[in-house]
Amino acid sequence: MRTARRASNVEVPSFLRQLVKETEKMVTFFFKGGTADTIPEEEDSCDEDDSMPSPYLDRPILEKHISEGGSDLGVNYALASMQGWRAQMEDAHTCMPQLKGELTDWAYFAVFDGHAGNTVAQYCSRNLLEHILATGGVKADNNPEQVKEGIRQGFLDIDRHMHKVSHRDSWERSGSTAAAVMISPRYIYFINCGDSRTLLCHDGKVVFYTEDHKPFNPREKERIQNAGGSVTLQRVNGSLAVSRALGDFDFKEVEWRPQTEQLVSPEPEVCEVERTPEDEFLILACDGVWDAIGNEELCSFVRSRLQVCNDLRDICAQVIDLCLYKGSLDNISIIIICFPGAPQVSQEALQQEAALERHIDMKVEVHLRVENTKYTPTSE
Repeated sequence: MRTARRASNVEVPSFLRQLVKETEKMVTFFFKGGTADTIPEEEDSCDEDDSMPSPYLDRPILEKHISEGGSDLGVNYALASMQGWRAQMEDAHTCMPQLKGELTDWAYFAVFDGHAGNTVAQYCSRNLLEHILATGGVKADNNPEQVKEGIRQGFLDIDRHMHKVSHRDSWERSGSTAAAVMISPRYIYFINCGDSRTLLCHDGKVVFYTEDHKPFNPREKERIQNAGGSVTLQRVNGSLAVSRALGDFDFKEVEWRPQTEQLVSPEPEVCEVERTPEDEFLILACDGVWDAIGNEELCSFVRSRLQVCNDLRDICAQVIDLCLYKGSLDNISIIIICFPGAPQVSQEALQQEAALERHIDMKVEVHLRVENTKYTPTSE
């Protein structure tokens, strides 16, 4: 999908140095085999009722769902998702690299991270854009304030609609975060509701990222307390780990309060960033990624991989593997969107990659010899 361009000067990527240092630990991990016994306790976990089924599996489900696409607008993407250690896959996504009608020069991408079930996440992946466009706020004339208000109203509309449908159809009591972008010829609109996250990289740096909506954030905590709730164990009423979400209607039952003043708000934060030729790529991901790797580290990793790999699908899969190795216990979903300014494969980076692979092969051989020595019976 991505066309070759002149390669830029490359320095040794920091993530390569990190992998070299961690190689022996990684090899040991895989040779000994990771099981549920090795799972650390989550930092924000609550005490589980012994009678309730575990939200985790004995072994992770490693099958990845991967796809890619692009448009003649110069926007190419790939996505990958994996169930991982979780007992159920609750993530969903939407990828539309080129909209229709008057918005053919716009694109829309979103990641939805469900909790307590996948119904809300799946519904939003199919219907959120329709609700946003139905407001009439998103128009080709690209008025940023009007677009942002249309997006905001679209979130409130779909949440109100789902509230009615959930009672009528007896939905499970699920909810979902949402991290999305709408890309116009001039702007990138960053949309966030919950703790999934989106970031923009150019010139090898994170130049914008969305802020997570957590109950302990002062502004979020104030709204929760004003609605009669509390923040206990960093959760809404000691239960929900995010302060904004779609669905979660058990936390939106005060009829006289507006939607945006409930214990959990469906209102997204929407920011516009003007596009530049230096824009390289966007990353949208659920907290299964961000709990394992930071913004700058992931930006560096993806940028480095773009210099040795032409296939965005492979890079998405590598991110998922890295997060799993680093201890992510959640479903893992990621979308990488490349702009024309994204790095291209370079000979220098390929040489560095080959040197790293030789180093890893050497470490594996050393480890195998040590293991064979341990378990080879000695003759008496």
